[in-house]
Amino acid sequence: MEREHIVEKELRPMNGAVALLLLLLGIAASTAVFIFGVVNLVRAERVWGPTPYGAIGGTLLVLGILGWIVFPILMAGLKIVRPNEARVFLFFGRYYGTIKQAGFYYVNPFCTTFSPAYEQAVTKAKQKAEAMEAEGKLSLVQVKLTKNISLKTQTLDNGRQKVNDVLGNPIIIGAVVIWRVADPTLAVFAVENYGEFLSIQADSTVRNIARLYPYDVFDDDPDNDGVKEKTLRGSAMEIAQSMKEELQKRVADAGLEIEEVRITHLAYAEEIAAAMLQRQQAVAIIAARQKIVDGAVGMVKMAIDKLGDEEVVVLDEERKAAMVSNLLVVLCGNKDAQPVLNSGSIY
Repeated sequence: MEREHIVEKELRPMNGAVALLLLLLGIAASTAVFIFGVVNLVRAERVWGPTPYGAIGGTLLVLGILGWIVFPILMAGLKIVRPNEARVFLFFGRYYGTIKQAGFYYVNPFCTTFSPAYEQAVTKAKQKAEAMEAEGKLSLVQVKLTKNISLKTQTLDNGRQKVNDVLGNPIIIGAVVIWRVADPTLAVFAVENYGEFLSIQADSTVRNIARLYPYDVFDDDPDNDGVKEKTLRGSAMEIAQSMKEELQKRVADAGLEIEEVRITHLAYAEEIAAAMLQRQQAVAIIAARQKIVDGAVGMVKMAIDKLGDEEVVVLDEERKAAMVSNLLVVLCGNKDAQPVLNSGSIY
């Protein structure tokens, strides 16, 4: 059986203030008719013999009572829609229409408003009340119940989850999703609960995208070959954009719009965090040593060239090698050198 496709129908209902005024006038008219009916019945009792007062009075009484019954029922059609909210209406189980504009309106009084968020709030309130009663506590549960569909921008924080990156390293990643309801009709009828649907899809999207990239790439990796590839740590903005595009495809049929996805937490899992920290420290130490050695070699070369050019001292190859060795020890050592002064011949 194919799923029914519902096309959104935006209602243009009657102004609620005008409808309320007419209904109040109707109730007032019903009251007046009832009073006239009572007066005619009193006149009929005072006048003996055939008289039209009795029939007229009975008819007016019936009309007045019907007015008191009908007009309060019609008041159920008065609806309020707040800014950045929408109402989806059903008429005896069939889709009737949607109101997106804020205001005070009058719709068919037999229409009902449907909202998954309202149903979920009622269910959670009942479960919480039952749990409190089971514990012997007073079940006073207060929840904010509304049948309106919020069109405001909302934030979904799915917490932190453990996944494996493309290299198989376990990492902890967390992301928040900034979203809103773009089509309230689809959000209500396309999925059971669009809030839970978005949460599950966001969780799956973050996992699938995170598995496509490494947490980080080290310069000493044999497979790196100097190629700069995207990583979760170094290309967080680009990867978050990929998550947004993927998540938007998944929730488009539910009438939801993803405005932004942000990675809020990224770290190695506890079981490998210490080892990866040592590796990062080793890479940093090697890189620092390499810079120190490059600088020291340049300084030694400059010193030897300057001594030779200015003929300060003439050194043979053996003495040059000794000088290079001593200078490299001084420049590359971790501790301050303790020189030994020679006051005699250089030989």
